[in-house]
Amino acid sequence: MASRKALGIVALAALALAGFAVWIASGFAREIALQRSRVAHGSRLVDTRCGVVEVAEARGEDGGHAGGEGGVGGVGGVGGVGGVGGAAPRLPLLVVHGSGGGFDQGLALAADLVPRGWRVIAPSRFGYLRTPWPEDRAGPGASTGSTGSIGERQADQLACLLDALGLDEVAIMGVSAGAIAATEFAVRHPRRTKALILMVPAGYRPDRPDRPEAPQPMPGWAQGLLEAVISSDLPFWLVSRFAPDVVLRFVLATPPSEYAAAPEAEKRRVDRVMREILPISARRRGLVHDTAATQRVPRPRLEAIGVPTLAISARDDGFGTLASASHAAQTIPGARLLVFDRGGHLLLNHQAEVVVAIEALLREATPRRP
Repeated sequence: MASRKALGIVALAALALAGFAVWIASGFAREIALQRSRVAHGSRLVDTRCGVVEVAEARGEDGGHAGGEGGVGGVGGVGGVGGVGGAAPRLPLLVVHGSGGGFDQGLALAADLVPRGWRVIAPSRFGYLRTPWPEDRAGPGASTGSTGSIGERQADQLACLLDALGLDEVAIMGVSAGAIAATEFAVRHPRRTKALILMVPAGYRPDRPDRPEAPQPMPGWAQGLLEAVISSDLPFWLVSRFAPDVVLRFVLATPPSEYAAAPEAEKRRVDRVMREILPISARRRGLVHDTAATQRVPRPRLEAIGVPTLAISARDDGFGTLASASHAAQTIPGARLLVFDRGGHLLLNHQAEVVVAIEALLREATPRRP
């Protein structure tokens, strides 16, 4: 009798486990299908002299998106948004996304600027979504040789993209790891750069022990956990679904306590960011490179940048971007620094202030009509 009862308990446990597995599998299948469908639309591939680039665009006239498979419509000249009431055309904003991104993240990062009339151009960087990794580069450890670093090559590819789109001048915003390419673009293509925004930049950081904001190397266990979480779609989905604080702290570098205290609108924004990192398998090549590259960034010629510049960070950013933001603001002539005490890498609860500061810089850089 006892053995039958034990067998019954085991059978019920097995059924419950099987049901749970089916529930997990169906939930994952729905989510990954949704996210794959999302990134399959709203962008197009552009052939440039530097290679193929995936790009999407949002225009301020109607707040809608352009740049699907049919092409980026009406691109040409400086500023895609016509002046209102005789005002000068506005500068296009080229958004260079961070780790875990792609054109979709670029559009999301600048979404609040589109209804204000700004035109946003959002490419996918090397190894993200449909922008291929350079064929002659094996990976993060490959020799730079005469072709330059990946940051320099990405900057040059962005210039090639502007050529293909018929654009002469832009404001450029680099976010997190995307700040490396954005900074190099400003250095290597000064005549095309009219403004530079470095948002939570994972760029060059002088390693000085007397600076409290100097970055600390990521512990080995944290590095291993991060690599496991971003290894493929299922592990990331499982962790984000059942242990979101792990993703907040180690992938998004934002204190979970900041999320818990945030208003519902900000929580929805963070939830969307977390959810839309999927499909991570379509971003893995770029992610693996960024994880290694941001640990040791070559020093760019910041003193050569001569355009209005704004660097933004938070003191509790888990990636230590305050050090690179501060260094950039101190080295680039006339650059400004916007620092928040709290908010993490996602700058929680500061979205409105960030948008106002960015728009002020863009207006300052917009060429005046005689």
